[in-house]
Amino acid sequence: MEGNSAGQIKSICVFCGSNPGNNAKFVEAANNLGKVLAKRKIHLVYGGGSLGLMGCVSTTAHVGGSQVLGIIPKALAEGNFVGKIVGEELQVPTMQDRIWKMLDNSDVFIALPGGIGTLEEIFQIASWAQLNIHHKPIGMLNVDGFFNKLLSFLDQAGEENFIPHSARQIFISASTAEEMIDKLEDFVYKPDPVATQIDWSKGNNSKKLKMDLSLHL
Repeated sequence: MEGNSAGQIKSICVFCGSNPGNNAKFVEAANNLGKVLAKRKIHLVYGGGSLGLMGCVSTTAHVGGSQVLGIIPKALAEGNFVGKIVGEELQVPTMQDRIWKMLDNSDVFIALPGGIGTLEEIFQIASWAQLNIHHKPIGMLNVDGFFNKLLSFLDQAGEENFIPHSARQIFISASTAEEMIDKLEDFVYKPDPVATQIDWSKGNNSKKLKMDLSLHL
């Protein structure tokens, strides 16, 4: 199981759209996040490619001096669907392998505006936290209120007793990159007593564990 991510951050995985969106503030926020990562000497892990917000944050971070790792399924890389990888490239067999490698290579996560793929990544990581597989927070960079409705949904689902506090707490919201990283560094995970009883190491080889991790709650 992955450990608590509180304290100094060395690497951040960023989830975001492969399109720039219709709001110029999204591109501005992605570029600013890349600059802040470089300024703080934080490595960037992302989904690969050079398009949209993914291209903005990766290029800006790379130009600023950050180490950048793009993790991409082989099928997408060979088809050139997302543009050229910025920085180092790691090709993996499947989408599931990609999210697992992202978790393995990152201390925390930040989500910029994006679509279905971004939401899938956010909730995949969140469901694994609920299952006590890791304790790493997800920062929702709430650019121009983009995540307001999603954050409201999470609050409502918590109030209706569908999302426990231990799972809701990993979602951190901020409107600027600087504030977001400060909050992520200050994050202290408070474990769920029931979830801590789950032992993923018993009788599992790596292949079996990856199959188990495909479960969504």
